[in-house]
Amino acid sequence: MTGALRHIAHFDLDSFFVSVEILRDPNLKGKPVLVGGQERGVVAACSYEARKFGIHSAMPMKTAMKLCPEAVVISGSRGEYSRYSRWVTEIIASRVPLFEKASIDEFYIDLSGMDKFFGVSRYARELRDQIIRETGLPISGGLSCAKFISKMATNEAKPNGFLEIPHGRETEFLWPLEIGKINGVGKQTEALLKSYGIYTIADIARLSEEQMQRIAGKWGEALWHKAHGRGTADVDADWEQKSMSHENTFDTDHNDVEFLHGELVRLTEKTAHMLRSEDKQTGCVTVKIRYSDFETTSRQETIDYTSIDDELIAKVKDLFNRSWQKGRPVRLLGVRFSHFIPFTMQMSLFDNRTEKLNLYRAVDELRDQFGADVLTRGSNL
Repeated sequence: MTGALRHIAHFDLDSFFVSVEILRDPNLKGKPVLVGGQERGVVAACSYEARKFGIHSAMPMKTAMKLCPEAVVISGSRGEYSRYSRWVTEIIASRVPLFEKASIDEFYIDLSGMDKFFGVSRYARELRDQIIRETGLPISGGLSCAKFISKMATNEAKPNGFLEIPHGRETEFLWPLEIGKINGVGKQTEALLKSYGIYTIADIARLSEEQMQRIAGKWGEALWHKAHGRGTADVDADWEQKSMSHENTFDTDHNDVEFLHGELVRLTEKTAHMLRSEDKQTGCVTVKIRYSDFETTSRQETIDYTSIDDELIAKVKDLFNRSWQKGRPVRLLGVRFSHFIPFTMQMSLFDNRTEKLNLYRAVDELRDQFGADVLTRGSNL
């Protein structure tokens, strides 16, 4: 598509976890709702009504309840979130040739070239309307020539709106916005830029590329290009097709279930380590079995998005137990993960699993430093 006009849509499901909970219980509509851990946990998501009290995701639940004592706290329905996310994904996949699932509730869609047949603006709006109509979920969207501009347009359109930035009018949209609105500009970068008198995106554009590089290094250079409306339009269509796997062919065939389960645990841990190292979660697990006569079977199943060993091991064992012809000698076992989404802050905070995830990441670091066998599950000894 080099040289051609690019049309990139960005869709983001508004307060996704909360919106799903409202569909499950309409009485929650209009109330300050918090999804996440109880008193000792953190806020994974909150309704717009709760945000008015200064509550945000990653905030300790205790603090949130002090800010809004009347808030309704829900532990969450992670399985439902995965189900609704897949539902929206299926609608998008049925309507567009190229899209990227950036997280459980966020999508980039390449509509370049479709203006010849449909009218890109109308098509993007109709797709958004279809998602709302079929799922009942509110979703905001943006449309422009670049991914970062479309995402910023979506943020400006929230809640439940749509904003198109026509070609040639990118800086007209960008320049009045505060620097904190740029994706990736955190509190530290914002403070640094403000110390130089840079408060809006227009202030960045007034400086030279070299000046911005002196202020903030490579990131300053990137910000200068963003301020002039220049950004990537490349949509990663391989987000789901990629996979990670490990398998092992045994020196001798085995039909001892304890040995086979132990090997499945080892393969799962190894693959989950790889998954976390790339900051991804999997939504599909496959178990492969090859018998002594080389007959090979595999069984796969979609799961709630996760990168937690316990959950993955349980599913792998379940798939194996439902596939293995009991007593038949096994020559090879394999475990594969696919249907990835990036690891998101919301999912990491969900369901009080932060401590467990941090534990696994600490184990990953030890194994990276001292070798895979430095720590072993008690069940494998």
